[in-house]
Amino acid sequence: MRQSSTRSPGERATRALVLGLLGHMTDGAVIVHDGARRHLCGRPVPGERIPEMDVVDADLWRAVATEGITGLGRAWIAGWWTCPELDDLTSFLRLLLRNAELLTRTRAAFRLSAPFRHLLADGQQAPPDGLAQLLERAQLVPILDDTMTGSTALFASGRATLAEAQAAKHDRICRLLRLAPADHVLEVGAGLGSFALYAARAYGCRVTAITDSAAEADLAAARSKEDGLDDLVTVLHDDHRDLTGTYAKVVAIEALYRRGWREHDAFLERCATLLAPDGLLALQCVVVADQDYARARRHGDFLTRYALPGGSLPSVTSLVDTATRLGDLRLVSLDDIGQHRAETLRRWRRRLVDRHQTLDQLGVDPAARRLVEFQLCYEEAACDERRTSAVQCLFARGRWRPAALSLPAR
Repeated sequence: MRQSSTRSPGERATRALVLGLLGHMTDGAVIVHDGARRHLCGRPVPGERIPEMDVVDADLWRAVATEGITGLGRAWIAGWWTCPELDDLTSFLRLLLRNAELLTRTRAAFRLSAPFRHLLADGQQAPPDGLAQLLERAQLVPILDDTMTGSTALFASGRATLAEAQAAKHDRICRLLRLAPADHVLEVGAGLGSFALYAARAYGCRVTAITDSAAEADLAAARSKEDGLDDLVTVLHDDHRDLTGTYAKVVAIEALYRRGWREHDAFLERCATLLAPDGLLALQCVVVADQDYARARRHGDFLTRYALPGGSLPSVTSLVDTATRLGDLRLVSLDDIGQHRAETLRRWRRRLVDRHQTLDQLGVDPAARRLVEFQLCYEEAACDERRTSAVQCLFARGRWRPAALSLPAR
């Protein structure tokens, strides 16, 4: 790698641009170690920790100057910069998201100079090919979470274990659906089968769990057999678009996460079609802030380019509008669990650090590990800054009626 102390004119220009941008931050600061130089960029907030970053390769400056946070993520994957620990990375990303509008305006002002634009454009690098596939989800989820659950947990308190919080999440969804032994539940995007196994074990209902990943389906089926629940849980490697039949209850837990926004309508419409006329649909979704939804659809971000290629997040408004526009799905309840998502991501990234040796033993490419590091820190920062969140929604078809409310006698 080329040390940042040896700079061409273009490198000096991009370095000045990026440090100038960071210097315009008004809500927080970062310390940048660039060779023997130390730069305090931004305006420190009293009582708030100042994260630190170390420049390893001068290519960092060009990546950030041309691609913003996405370029910062690409540079992290390439090993062009690092932090003393992942807490610093998360804190730094929070600062960038918090100051995003200011930095975007300032960056646009810098770009007014045509000669400067030429320097920025020279030598841009393409994103790494197929990086997201280097570490399969079926490998990653057991490393991050002993319960083999790859979705937001629900913490009763900061003292709750991740296993307790995942069980609490599953139980709340079961209660939202009013599950009973007579129910036949369809889970779309079942992952490694954690919800299906919980619902069958705790509520005695039948569950058909589908996933479009053969590796996930094999692991989920093996878990069902090992737990003695294969008489209640059927695991299918299938596409939800090919399913037929009718189900009393349908559940999808963060299944929209890896689908493009053009697929959201078809996904929810298919879920509604598979529901009985008096059925219930429970959705747990990661969402982007309504104010950012249009921009995210147009431009994407680090996640949709590197970590979840082709994926897209709905907003609460787009989700509800889509569900209600498709027919007789009606919103019954909606709860924001964004803080729980941030805590889930924190627990996962700490486990990732603890499991570096396991990743090495699996032969995981270091670039793939750094991709997961940046993804977890980026998503945690976005949740903490309220740029993204997670919600649990319950929709009902037109013939569903709630149980009578028991009121005290007058």
